[in-house]
Amino acid sequence: MIKMDANRLTPQEHYKFLSGAIIPRPIAFVTTMGQDGTLNAAPFSFFNVVSSNPPIVSIAIQRDQGEMKDTARNIVGMKELVIHIVDADLTVEMNKTAARLAPEVNELDATSLMTAPSETVAVPGVKEAKIRFEAKLEQHIPVKNDDGDVVTDLILARVTYYHFDEAVFDKKKAHILTAELDPVARLAGNDYATLGEIFRIERPK
Repeated sequence: MIKMDANRLTPQEHYKFLSGAIIPRPIAFVTTMGQDGTLNAAPFSFFNVVSSNPPIVSIAIQRDQGEMKDTARNIVGMKELVIHIVDADLTVEMNKTAARLAPEVNELDATSLMTAPSETVAVPGVKEAKIRFEAKLEQHIPVKNDDGDVVTDLILARVTYYHFDEAVFDKKKAHILTAELDPVARLAGNDYATLGEIFRIERPK
């Protein structure tokens, strides 16, 4: 067993080990809007469910040299966002939005993706996504390093509206069809993964 003292590692090593070990990670493809009305789109894999009652999800957005990323700034400022679940059909276009662009640039302009209006927020969603959640900011938690500098903006967002493509939703049973969704997960580096083999284990009673 290889052992390492976490206190002796660099931030880069922590990132490499955590992102390489905590896999697969779901991807939140997030659209937000700036105060000037500019639409922003970006993917984040430090993303998960926090609570179903109330329906809250978390997105951790790491800062770039101490500066808030456009997505975090827009969420904190406008209190709204739309979260899209990345599937195999969406992956290539989603990846194009990961480029570092100026705040006044709409990342979706570099893709073939179209927008769709939302019901409860002003931020539009991505039409091609098979699942998307409209959400509003519940809580913003600045995460600091040992020097007291904010390095990550932890966003807790409450889901206000769900959109499901009919192809991935069983109306009779009211559940999501996993195989039809064909979600894509993030691994380390530039690697991604699909679900692969699915198996079932009954929980003990």
